[in-house]
Amino acid sequence: MIEKLISEMITFDQGDPKRIQHFLKVHDLTRTIAALESMDEESRFILEAAAVVHDIGIHISEEKYGSGSGRYQELEGPPLAEEMLNRLGFPEPVISRVRYLVGHHHTYQNIDGLDYQILVEADFLVNLYEDHASREAASHACEAVFRTQTGIRFCREMFGL
Repeated sequence: MIEKLISEMITFDQGDPKRIQHFLKVHDLTRTIAALESMDEESRFILEAAAVVHDIGIHISEEKYGSGSGRYQELEGPPLAEEMLNRLGFPEPVISRVRYLVGHHHTYQNIDGLDYQILVEADFLVNLYEDHASREAASHACEAVFRTQTGIRFCREMFGL
């Protein structure tokens, strides 16, 4: 089912290889961190779905607001994610949590759940790399945002901290 979602998102983002590469990297890191943090299978499924669609609202945000900023993605993404997940037959409890995660993945306070934490960490790891962040920026993010042992280790090792 995750593979069908990935295929659907590639179609959704067609012509935008940067965004396709981004969500594929975030998905792979969320899957890996979740496995190494011993997350249960049901939660991992929800997390993987959220990772695939986490930035689904960026195109409409750029069109409507002239910006793909996180707050606009959080506003515009959940309905698009819900529509896609419904079309693919995802169960309602999964859709509900994915909507929540898509609607909060750029909000770093009051993180409520291991799935939310891992999504934020994986997205940060990819964004730090893609944005060519300084070692200092990576260090600050690692200390301020990361909480899982695996995410902290990956951040330190990727950026030589």
